[in-house]
Amino acid sequence: MSRQKLLEMTRSLIEHGAADTMELADDVVSVPVSDYTDEARYELEKEKIFKRLPLMVAPSCELPEPGCYKAMDIAGIPVLVTRQKDGTAQAFLNSCTHRGNPVAQGSGKATRFTCGYHGWTFKNDGDLLAIASPKDFGTVDKALFCLKKFPTLERAGLIWATLDPDSQLDIESYLCGYDSLLEHFGFDDWHLFDQRTISGPNWKTAYDGYLDFYHLPVLHKDTFGADFFNRANFFAWGPHQRLSAPSKFVQKTGSDEQLDLTGMDEKDWPIDALLQGVWTIFPHISIASFYGGGGRGALISQLFPGKTVSESFTTQFYVMEHEPTDDAVRQGADEQFAFLETVVAEEDYETGKRQHKALQSGLMDKVWFGRNEGGGQIFHQWVDRLIKADDAELAEIFASQNQDDQLEAAE
Repeated sequence: MSRQKLLEMTRSLIEHGAADTMELADDVVSVPVSDYTDEARYELEKEKIFKRLPLMVAPSCELPEPGCYKAMDIAGIPVLVTRQKDGTAQAFLNSCTHRGNPVAQGSGKATRFTCGYHGWTFKNDGDLLAIASPKDFGTVDKALFCLKKFPTLERAGLIWATLDPDSQLDIESYLCGYDSLLEHFGFDDWHLFDQRTISGPNWKTAYDGYLDFYHLPVLHKDTFGADFFNRANFFAWGPHQRLSAPSKFVQKTGSDEQLDLTGMDEKDWPIDALLQGVWTIFPHISIASFYGGGGRGALISQLFPGKTVSESFTTQFYVMEHEPTDDAVRQGADEQFAFLETVVAEEDYETGKRQHKALQSGLMDKVWFGRNEGGGQIFHQWVDRLIKADDAELAEIFASQNQDDQLEAAE
């Protein structure tokens, strides 16, 4: 069924490309500038979105085998993600149950974690293994002192966690069936070639850019080119969106050749043609396909809010379908990843920082999203909706969303 959905979207893109049209939102809409600049609003977004909704904490290939782990900070919450002995992924509060000190730093491989404050030791499944000087400390029930687990789901080669141990929002429900489409990338078996973290502007300013093809031939005229496309059709699954240019052409993997899909039988359409465009996972992930290194690759961008309303940081994961086996392939992948740093860090994010600084002047009260910027409109609507919802309403929103999607699929 999910492949049929990919085919359906591709047919729509071809039809709009042939007609030189695109799907347009109903109207031009405005968003208050204070949504970007107000500190109280920013703190509310961290509490109601980043500390309450499922987040993609790692691509599976970042933790390729049992014992792999990474420690990270998300909106002030210390998080530890491990690949357990049985091969499953699990996220924990990275905080010793004795006094709260983080038990792990950085990333690597370990079967156990020892707190650097008093020496309490935990297995990588979170169980308390031993405490230092137990006779002196006193008797404790180790089962009551395990690392606190976060709800965790691994699907489509990506790992999600909800940073509320008591969350009643089912992660699978939250994904609205979007994960079944992401499965077609095949990330389960891909290779993590490289990663880096870059600084950015306000998190929504940064995320707006991932939902915007309108700027591509203007801002990126020196990188993508002034003749680059600027139209996108938007497809939504709850708050998650795919945007792709309406066209019958796709780039052939590993070359500059353009394939005309109308000259091929649908059964011969390559999977990367069906996955073209940018796939966003609300509230903070963008996935875009690239071909550096002679084969299929993708840039997975993981965006988090920073310490202030003006800051964010993004970890970019460059993943490849196959691990490079020779210097030419590695060089091609290196060059592609370096090119993408220029595009995002030096063009998108530097522009966003200037934009945010101008908005903080207080002399504008609104920014605008055109009919051709439907993705941004949908994104801000969902931000507003979710920060206003209490926990019970949050679960109801996605239960209702899944029912609507099932009815639509049945029709």
